[in-house]
Parts: sequence; structure tokens; C-alpha cells
Amino acid sequence: MTQSSLDWDAIYRQEPRPPWSIGRPQPELAALIDQGKIRSDVLDSGCGHAELSLALAARGYTVVGLDASATAIKAAAALAAERGLTTATFAQADITNFQGYDGRFSTILDSALFHALPPGSHQDYARSIFQAAAPGARLYILAFAAGALGDDDPDRPGSRGYTETELHDAVATLWRVDDIRSANLYGNAAALEVLGPAFAEAERDGEGHFLTPGFLLSAHKPER
Repeated sequence: MTQSSLDWDAIYRQEPRPPWSIGRPQPELAALIDQGKIRSDVLDSGCGHAELSLALAARGYTVVGLDASATAIKAAAALAAERGLTTATFAQADITNFQGYDGRFSTILDSALFHALPPGSHQDYARSIFQAAAPGARLYILAFAAGALGDDDPDRPGSRGYTETELHDAVATLWRVDDIRSANLYGNAAALEVLGPAFAEAERDGEGHFLTPGFLLSAHKPER
């Protein structure tokens, strides 16, 4: 993840782990893998601890994970080495302005990065991943819905979720949006104490996670 106003390295060093580090891919994105909707090469955009990248590599996909946090990238690379996963590579990058991957990726996955982008940078992000995408590439964004982060409180600072229309319009400037549907995002329940009262009544799954509402957006890069 990346956001200029936050110290992401400090966040990735903290215990308990950040709420989005659930020890496995988000279930909505894991389902896409199971359904055969992912094609190599894959960009894991804002990979964090990179369980999504590692799960893909374990199935033979070639995947690149990019994140603003050097701490997260170091941890992800260490896990890949520990598990003997040679098709996953990781690099620190400003996800709103990165280069060196023009036209490479057939699939781009955004696992709850979108809401954490710095204000005003969403079009830079859309442009950067568009440039990195091959013609016909698929884009999947798992994003928080408006209100999911307590952002219905006008006095609450920080990240916010998006309405379906806002998410669609932010992506559709460059990408061809195919579908947006309701989806759940899972969080690490051990981190609930640091999240504040907005999550006090969050649904639990009985496996150490809480659930928050969001959207799964599917889009593609036109062939021409």
C-alpha cells in the first residue's frame, strides 16, 4: 500500500499485524484464482506482506509485487525464499508513478490499495497500471465501500471508501469497466482494538477475521 501521509514501514513493523494482513489472499481474489480468471504475468499492486503474490506463485504464476514499504517488500521476499517460490519477485515503488514494466502484465490485482492512495493520485495510479498492462489485460480492484471505514463521519481523518459510481468513474477514464459487484473484505481481528469504534460491530467469521463491505470491480485494457 502507499499513502504519503502515513509511515508504511512503521505500520508493517507493528504488532499485531495491520488489519489487511490476514495470512492469506482476500477470499474474493482467491476465488478468481480458483475460477481460472488470472493470467500471467501478474502485477500485485500494493502487495504488502504479499500472501496474494505467494499464493499465485505457488500455483505457477509469474507475479511481481510492488509496494511503497521497504519493510513489507523485505518480508515478502523472505517468505518467497523460505517457500522456494522463484516466480514471485518484489520491488519497492511508488505505485502511482512507477516505470519499467510497460505492456508486461496480463492481470493486475488491487487488494484494498485503492482507498489508501493519496488524495488526488487516483488518475496517476490508473495511468501507471494501464501503462504496465498488456493489451487485453484484466484488472480487478477489491475496494472498500463508502462508510465501511467509518468515513461517514466528516470529522474522521484518513482513508475512505467509495460509492459504486465513484469507483467506476475513477477507473473508467482509461480502463473498460466490465462489472462492479458487492464484495466483502476481510480484516485481521487482532487489529480491531487499534481501529476504533467504527468496527466495533463488524461481522466476524469465527476464524480470526472481521468483514467489511466493499466492491469488486472488473475491467480490461482495450486491445487497441
